[in-house]
Amino acid sequence: MTSPILVIGATGKVGSRIVSRLEALGQPVRGASRKSSPSFDWEDQSTWAATLAGAETAFVAFVPDLAAKGAPEAIRKFTEIAKETGLKRLVLLSGRGEHNAQASEAIVQASGLDYTIVRASWFNQNFSEGVLLGSLLEGYVALPAHDRKEPFIDVDDIADVATAALIDERHNGQLYEVTGPRLLSFADAVAEINAASGLSAQYSHISLEEFHAALLPEVGAPTADFLHDLCAEVFDGRNESIGNGVQRALGREQRDFGDFVKRIAATGVWSAQA
Repeated sequence: MTSPILVIGATGKVGSRIVSRLEALGQPVRGASRKSSPSFDWEDQSTWAATLAGAETAFVAFVPDLAAKGAPEAIRKFTEIAKETGLKRLVLLSGRGEHNAQASEAIVQASGLDYTIVRASWFNQNFSEGVLLGSLLEGYVALPAHDRKEPFIDVDDIADVATAALIDERHNGQLYEVTGPRLLSFADAVAEINAASGLSAQYSHISLEEFHAALLPEVGAPTADFLHDLCAEVFDGRNESIGNGVQRALGREQRDFGDFVKRIAATGVWSAQA
């Protein structure tokens, strides 16, 4: 491989890990984000061609999420521009149980590009470096999730699968549904974090309306509306099953949530501000 592997979303949880893995393997890699040069912005199509120029393989993470209303049309336009600029293969990060995500997957599958789709469940790392960390440190996690269970997945597993797909053409045409090995409710997850870290956080179920109202002053209407709609869609039990994508792609078992909790607790992330 002579052209660099393009990683769109290189500063995100998954993208940053993919960049590190590719660099460690000695693979040529070029990260793209709003802060890169050239910059890449999903809301500005004029930035796409310059970022894609010279790349034959790309990892694609859509912002804010493929569940967003405009995602399928953006992915359709992106694949058209990607083909025009010479891209041949892409690895798409997708979301489990999301209608617009699956519509976006279908667009990629019909694009004429070689592809691998990595369809992921909720990230373990949302508790340690994502949207739930702040409230967790304040002693609570409040979501409209009832007692639904999720097969939380370690982002390192997602990055391992995506990296393998980027450098090995044997993964072409595959859809990997990647999850963790266990189903846990958010209350279960918080309890495991408490036991390992010494925190005493509580999980509370709140209504979708309460969730939206709490988000509005923090993130604004567009993001609050999106998160409201996403939770309304996926917290209905549709994701209460275990996928085998990690095993199929890598030939090993998934990382367990308990191992993630022990590892992160040892770093002090959950005690530094407690």
